[in-house]
Amino acid sequence: MVDNEPEIRQLIRIHLEQAQLKVIEANSGRQAVQCLQENNIELLILDLMMEDGNGFEVLHYLRDVNAGPLVIVLSARQDVEDKILTLGLGADDYVTKPFSPIELVARVQAQLRRNRPHSTYPVKVIRLNKFELDIDNYILRNDGMLFHVTPVECRLLEFFMQNPDRVLTKREIYKHVWNHENFDANNLSVFISKLRSILEPTKDSPHYIQSIRGIGYRFSGDGQ
Repeated sequence: MVDNEPEIRQLIRIHLEQAQLKVIEANSGRQAVQCLQENNIELLILDLMMEDGNGFEVLHYLRDVNAGPLVIVLSARQDVEDKILTLGLGADDYVTKPFSPIELVARVQAQLRRNRPHSTYPVKVIRLNKFELDIDNYILRNDGMLFHVTPVECRLLEFFMQNPDRVLTKREIYKHVWNHENFDANNLSVFISKLRSILEPTKDSPHYIQSIRGIGYRFSGDGQ
């Protein structure tokens, strides 16, 4: 948990520890990077604005090392541009201050449930059209080309590939992928755009992820 306000860190720590989660605190971006290097961190709660820099630098660090924990950004910055930028840098969720500690814990638990493998999980690889999705390792093969995808991108693509040619509402997609009811159209739009950049041969005329006006999206299963 990275935040330069001790009161916020204490509030979050209390609720996370009540949920039986182990918490490591950092009060700056520099300290956060050190913690990431020295510990096996599964999920990062990250404030964007801190005295020695900002959370964007931490996100850049995680992207540069091409590995790292799940990231939930917790910030007072509410501009859509900030949200799009952080999600584009690899954040998995975005929560604005003021916030509900109970809701934040629920989002943390949802991300961890999604990220932890289950011994009874029915499939490890999904194949559809020219796509092959390795769920355990977050790898997508598109017509022989290999792409590393984030956990959220993997869950979104998995949901699409398991429901080809079916119109899925935006709320239905969001609830399945993020595992909570607080629908955020901007979050979904950012990840749809990122997947299209990998999947679509022509970005201006999407074929595989089709927008259904006023409803949601349809993933084509025809292999065309």
